[in-house]
Amino acid sequence: MRLLLRGLGQTLITAGLIVLLFVVYEVWVTNFFAHREQVRVHQALQRQWANCTQTLCLPDGELKPIVGDGIANLYIPRFGLDYAWTVVQGDKVPTDSQLEEGPAHYADTAMPGEAGNFAIAGHRVGKGEPFLNLDQLQAGDPVVVETRTKWYVYCVLGTAPGANPCDPNAAGASLSARDANGVPGREIVSPDDGDVLLPVPNDTRAHGPYTVKYLTMTTCTPKFTAAQRMIVHASLQAEYDKAQTGDNYSNAVPAPINAYYSAGEGN
Repeated sequence: MRLLLRGLGQTLITAGLIVLLFVVYEVWVTNFFAHREQVRVHQALQRQWANCTQTLCLPDGELKPIVGDGIANLYIPRFGLDYAWTVVQGDKVPTDSQLEEGPAHYADTAMPGEAGNFAIAGHRVGKGEPFLNLDQLQAGDPVVVETRTKWYVYCVLGTAPGANPCDPNAAGASLSARDANGVPGREIVSPDDGDVLLPVPNDTRAHGPYTVKYLTMTTCTPKFTAAQRMIVHASLQAEYDKAQTGDNYSNAVPAPINAYYSAGEGN
């Protein structure tokens, strides 16, 4: 009996070590490799922005979306000055390899600033975990998207009618509140619920041409599981042209966007 218990104890210890090693790998090791890939993608995007040939660029000066390459930079003031991710172009449903490079764009959704729904996915835990704290966003929080020629400011839905849509401290703000099209600031859905990616999220009856401009961010929830999806919706509230010198565009941050950081929203 004693030998049996000893053997059982050793088995449990071994199993525990295996689980621990798996967690270390999934959280820390994959983060290391994902951040290395993110640096590569970001640097490549900067080079493409600086040398945008006819092969790489559209007539409006923006990059042509190429699967696996960067298309935009994402900033969320609430998460601090050091929160900056390059968004990669994904497939219709971004693959694991694309998500290991950074947040990935759902290919069949709008591009930044376009009418419809610009939708991106990101890992919650491990593999870079760009959306680790997505649950901390509040109604009215600004989300900034930088392209080669523009800055776009989306604000999380849920502010009260008549309030500043980009003020998370506005009275009556609630992530469960819905805009005029019935879109909430945040919702939890099943993994196979693709309606959140529609041009007007969840509205299967809407048909173009569309005038609304949404941003949708998706990630797994609860943490450490893929049981459900957390969805955060925002709407476009402002856009700024980048200053142009010849064929190049300045990446200087516009004062109104800087104000979101100086106001302490990254704390």
